[in-house]
Amino acid sequence: MISIPDQSKKLLFLLVKILIVGGAFYFIYSQLANNDKLDWEQFIVVFKKNQSVLGIGFILLLSILNRFFEILKWQNLVSFLHKISLAEATKQVLGALTAGLFTPNGVGEYAGKAMFFDKKSTKKIIFLNLICNGIQMILSVVFGIFGLFYFNSQFNIITPKTVLSLFALCFLLFGILFFSKKINIKGYSFEKLIHKINDIPKSIHHKNILLAICRYLVFSHQYYFLFLAFDVDLPYITLMATIASVYFLASSLPTFQFLDFAVKGSVAVYFFGILGVNEWIVVFISTLMWFLNVVLPVIIGSYYVMNFKIKTVQ
Repeated sequence: MISIPDQSKKLLFLLVKILIVGGAFYFIYSQLANNDKLDWEQFIVVFKKNQSVLGIGFILLLSILNRFFEILKWQNLVSFLHKISLAEATKQVLGALTAGLFTPNGVGEYAGKAMFFDKKSTKKIIFLNLICNGIQMILSVVFGIFGLFYFNSQFNIITPKTVLSLFALCFLLFGILFFSKKINIKGYSFEKLIHKINDIPKSIHHKNILLAICRYLVFSHQYYFLFLAFDVDLPYITLMATIASVYFLASSLPTFQFLDFAVKGSVAVYFFGILGVNEWIVVFISTLMWFLNVVLPVIIGSYYVMNFKIKTVQ
């Protein structure tokens, strides 16, 4: 094998970090500067009309809480292996978020978190991250399905026959999954996955679920309060059901973190268009949600990426 000098390794690793951070900032700038659907003039008018230091502070607080609950989730799950500080959990979550910015559905986040641990722990870290993200996805599905049913009951988007067909499909998939749980694919099976999940103490699972619910309520209500700030006057249940539906359907589509607002925005435009909300408001709120909950954490995460030491991956 060809041996690479330590100095060359450090230089190569520095180049990779610069590319990750530079690429992140380039895509952020590109999406904000070249989006012709963002009507900045109307935004400024609404902002001047409703500007409030307390209101802005409250929205920013919700963004902080959103990532804070995610950090607590990760700290809680990693405690299954060994305890880490809140500062270390913050570094791992935000650094991995930045590293996963250009990968489909944030897959790179799994490798990003694994880099902070010994190589022998890689599989366990990836599994814990799967649990961390999985509970959030399950909540999006559960709340999203209820939201879709409520939305459909009000606006009849799909017929009762289609609803029954969807239920039948879900039961069919569940049945296939249950009866094929012992089938092995390259040494992996659904039954083994269940056993691995059960190896984690119930107290950790319970705390993980509670924190995931808190996080879901935070970012969904941040969406809600932004609509209120843009003078969208709709019943609370209707607005929350629509938000839940949008997050569920948007999360089901394969995408990249840096295009997250575009995907959620396009789905949101359809649903909120039915409610009579102006397209520019929907696009702007989707962009703000992306900026507050992805861009700002990535900016902080870039610091951790640039200060990541190569010795931790040797």
